Amino acid sequence: MVSNQATKFMREVSIEMEENQTTKVTVQTVVQAPIEKVWRYWTEPEHITKWNQASEDWHAPRAENNLRPGGTFMTRMEAKDGSMGFDFGGVYDVVNQHEVISYTIEDGRRVEITFARQGNETKIIQTFDAENANPVELQQAGWQAIMDNFKSYTEHN
Repeated sequence: MVSNQATKFMREVSIEMEENQTTKVTVQTVVQAPIEKVWRYWTEPEHITKWNQASEDWHAPRAENNLRPGGTFMTRMEAKDGSMGFDFGGVYDVVNQHEVISYTIEDGRRVEITFARQGNETKIIQTFDAENANPVELQQAGWQAIMDNFKSYTEHN
């Protein structure tokens, strides 16, 4: 028979293990544009508001970006019909121009984006910690859709 104290300990250990088992998800694309333009469109609020949505029925009406280690960012994401919305924000951990951006989202998850020059193209690889509320495949599809919107916006503007 297991004591109440032992049961409590096992429950605490189990929760800690679940919290420490982070699933990392990766999305990527190759943009037909030089890295300087890609970096600018990825980081400047006037561009972020044009591409940062997962589907046509959402938009990003506002973005703020203090692109430096310790700086904060926030993008307001809203359904176009006004039915819902949220602020997506966090704090930058690493910013190396034209190379890498990493940040911690307000909920504690980590994101890393790498930019690689490939001639006149730019490869972007974004890896993020999955959250537990939605299936990983759904999260990957949403983040990939945003990445695809970025690619399209950058290549056509």
